[in-house]
Amino acid sequence: MSENKFATIPFNRPYISQNELGYLAAALEGGLTAGDGPFTRRASALIQELTGARGVQLTTSCTHALEMAALLLDLRPGDEVIMPSFTFVSTANAFALRGAVPVFVDCRPDTLNLDERLVEAEITSRTRAIVVVHYAGVACRMDEIGQIARRHGLAVIEDNAHGLGASYRGRALGSFGRMAAQSFHATKNVQCGEGGALVLNDPGLAGRAEIIREKGTNRSQFFRGQTDKYRWVDIGSSYLPSDLLAAQLTAQLESFPAIQARRHAVWNAYHEGLADWAAAGEVSQPVVPDECAHPAHLYYLLLPDLRNRQALIAHLAERGVQATFHYQPLHTAPAGIRYGRPAVEGCPVTERVADRLVRLPLFADLDLPEVERVIDAVRAYEVI
Repeated sequence: MSENKFATIPFNRPYISQNELGYLAAALEGGLTAGDGPFTRRASALIQELTGARGVQLTTSCTHALEMAALLLDLRPGDEVIMPSFTFVSTANAFALRGAVPVFVDCRPDTLNLDERLVEAEITSRTRAIVVVHYAGVACRMDEIGQIARRHGLAVIEDNAHGLGASYRGRALGSFGRMAAQSFHATKNVQCGEGGALVLNDPGLAGRAEIIREKGTNRSQFFRGQTDKYRWVDIGSSYLPSDLLAAQLTAQLESFPAIQARRHAVWNAYHEGLADWAAAGEVSQPVVPDECAHPAHLYYLLLPDLRNRQALIAHLAERGVQATFHYQPLHTAPAGIRYGRPAVEGCPVTERVADRLVRLPLFADLDLPEVERVIDAVRAYEVI
């Protein structure tokens, strides 16, 4: 096809509700545009309600939330943190910045989550934590992971960038770990362009988390009248977002049910509309175990091999559909080799998955004709 007859369907289009502009204007008119203003408090309360957390600290990104988690764990050079190789670089970077060694474990072939069956073999005397990533918002096996962590006295940290609104056995993701990190990047279900949150399930961490987020100062305590001096009291950084970002995020969070309904409609249409095509071409669709409720964060297909993955992406591009692949294995990345170590048995499933995975467009404003266009375009591809 030499020329597209249709406008391109982008991979992502950030959803805008009816209240963003009004809330941004209110923040500007109120004169409290720095962090910890009224919209920061409103957004934090909404996140706390969705996750069932004991506390929430809004941050400038999920990356920064993970960095705060590493600081709160008091990690030292040489400490080890177990995590999946199939994840975004921030999951490892946050801990490597403290001198800790990311230990990369393979993913399950069904959900693509950290394979809990491989975790215990990688625990050493230097292990301090297990970081789980709920890929596509489908929960890791938190019962088994929690049991392993308790046996060895390890902290569990949830990288829940994909999983806001999801649950495992009826319990919200983000509530299982000692801490959890959320993302509100433009590609997420609710977004403020760039943003995140540190979810705290250990109330003993709240005071220090507040200090770390405020550049290591007791600024918040000072403004609450709890101390007579505003001083540097701990290490920290500038992790507090503007109340303007919080205003946009508040509007998004208030629209969460509507956003989720739209996204689930798209996800379900893909899953049903591509089922027979996938089966005929030996293409795998997402697996969602019965005990998991997912948030329709992304929809992916696992092609038989790299050649088919690349061919499908090119085929869709010719038909005006922007699709993409996803994570590349961290254990084989230059920085992963330098700062981390792979599991003893390597990560063969991760390497196979990374070469085969294609993500389809999925966003709340994707209308039915566009969804049908994507489905038709995929179905027109013949697996090689």
